Amino acid sequence: MNGAPGAHNASAATPPRLRDTQDAFDSVAAEYDGPRGNNALIQDMRQEMWRWLDKTFTPGSRLADLGCGTGLDAIRMARLGHSVTATDWSPQMVQRSADRAADAGLTDRVRAIAVGAHELARLDGGGSYDGAYSNLGPLNCVPDLHEVARQCARLLKPGGSLVFTVVGRVCPWEIAHFLRRGRWARVKVRFARDFVPVGMNKHTIWTHYYGPREFYRAFKRHFTLTHYRGLCVFAPPPYLTQVRERRRATYNRLWRLDRRIAGWPLLRGVGDHFLIVMKKR
Repeated sequence: MNGAPGAHNASAATPPRLRDTQDAFDSVAAEYDGPRGNNALIQDMRQEMWRWLDKTFTPGSRLADLGCGTGLDAIRMARLGHSVTATDWSPQMVQRSADRAADAGLTDRVRAIAVGAHELARLDGGGSYDGAYSNLGPLNCVPDLHEVARQCARLLKPGGSLVFTVVGRVCPWEIAHFLRRGRWARVKVRFARDFVPVGMNKHTIWTHYYGPREFYRAFKRHFTLTHYRGLCVFAPPPYLTQVRERRRATYNRLWRLDRRIAGWPLLRGVGDHFLIVMKKR
């Protein structure tokens, strides 16, 4: 690990699963802007998240990015006039975010620090943030969502909003994909009630999958649920790039359908991810 802003190595007291997850993301940070972390399908998912961020936060907001990765979302929000504290458990990812902010001339609007979403007590500025967001599942790796909720409530102003995309339990595409290949054990992974090991780059990411209501239970003491919807209900999940490559017109129609009706009852509880919006009481 290098000297990323605010960097700290996982200590001996860090739970092994968190160390594993940190090592996994550190190992791919240098290439994460490519097919592994930002292929064309993931970019379409980002566009949907950005649409909801723009609906939720007015320019000039002070925001926390929980699990910023290489900083793509943070830089985009800073260019729109927001001030972003970009946090991640992987120091290598944080360094990428800091470098990206420097290259874009946005160091005055993006503060990149190595703080995991399970460590938000380390952030100062209680009651001064207009909102927080987390994109593409970092919160699936956090051991205690209730603590995340408490710290978000501490950091946000009254009426501040949270916008998260979270990896969901029920993904119709994934179920069909693995059933077709006879991989029965793989179909059951998302339905585990505990954290499960997911391989990446010969490392392990410890992941807990959620349904939207299950996820919200950790936040309901401090936040009101204002909206949730499936993400990639009809559109394929990011690892099925061949659908987009071979059937581009069909793929585009599926995304239009996703944007139009994935917030309907029944549909909003399924998908590769779900998007959830909450407001501080």
